[in-house]
Amino acid sequence: MVSAMVLLEAENLSKSFGGLMAINRVSFTLNQGEILGLIGPNGAGKSTLFNLLSGVDKPNQGRITFNGQDITGMAPYKICQSGIARTFQLPRPFSQLSPLGNVMVGRSYGSIPARSMRQAREEAEQILALTGLADKRVKTAAVLGLVDRKRLEIARALATRPRLLLLDEMMAGLNLTEIDAAIALIKRIRDSGISLIVVEHVMKVILSISDRILVLNMGEKIADGPPQEVANDPQVIKAYLGKEGAC
Repeated sequence: MVSAMVLLEAENLSKSFGGLMAINRVSFTLNQGEILGLIGPNGAGKSTLFNLLSGVDKPNQGRITFNGQDITGMAPYKICQSGIARTFQLPRPFSQLSPLGNVMVGRSYGSIPARSMRQAREEAEQILALTGLADKRVKTAAVLGLVDRKRLEIARALATRPRLLLLDEMMAGLNLTEIDAAIALIKRIRDSGISLIVVEHVMKVILSISDRILVLNMGEKIADGPPQEVANDPQVIKAYLGKEGAC
C-alpha cells in the first residue's frame, strides 16, 4: 500500500504576543489531497495558526515545512508563490474592479503566474465558472452580496494556483442552502487536486467535508483525528462542543 504524501508539516509551533501565548508547541501534518478541519472556541489560536502558515506572523519557535521546503518565517508573497493561498473572514476584494478583474490580478501572481493577459483572462473565466460567478464576472465587486463576495474571495485565492488553500470561516452569515452550495464548492476544489485547511464554526460543514479534524484550545492542540472520533472526544466536548454537539 502506497503511503500518503505529506504536503505540510508544522513542528512545535509557538507564537506569543507580549505575555499571551497564542500558539503553544502545536504540531500536525497535512497530506496531499486532504481536507483538514480546524476548530476550537474563540481565542483558541486558529487565526494565529493561519497567520503563521501564510507568513503574516512569524513563529517564536518551531518549523513549517511545505512540499519539502522550509518556509518558516518567509514573507507572505513568497509563501504564496510556494503554493499556499488563504482567504480572510471578511472578504477583501478590489471593490472598484469586476470579479473578472479581481481574479485576473491573482493570476498575475502566485505560484504559476499567467504569461499573458489573454491567458490570465481565460483562466480567470474558468475560475469564476468553478466558483459560480461566471454570470457576474463584469459587475463591480462593490455591489456583490455577501455570498458572492465570499465566492470571489475563494476565486481570488484560487487564481494564485495554490496546492494548499486556507479557508477562514467562509460559512458565516450563510443560510442552509448557501452552506450546502459552499460545501459542494469545497469538495470540487479538493477534487481539482488542491488540499485544504478549513476553519469553521458550523459543525455540519466540518463533519461533512473533513478527512481529519484538528482541535485547538487556549493555543494548544487537544485533538487530531477522524471527524466522528474527535466529535466524541470528552476533552473536545468539554472545551468546545458541549454535550449537545457530540455525535
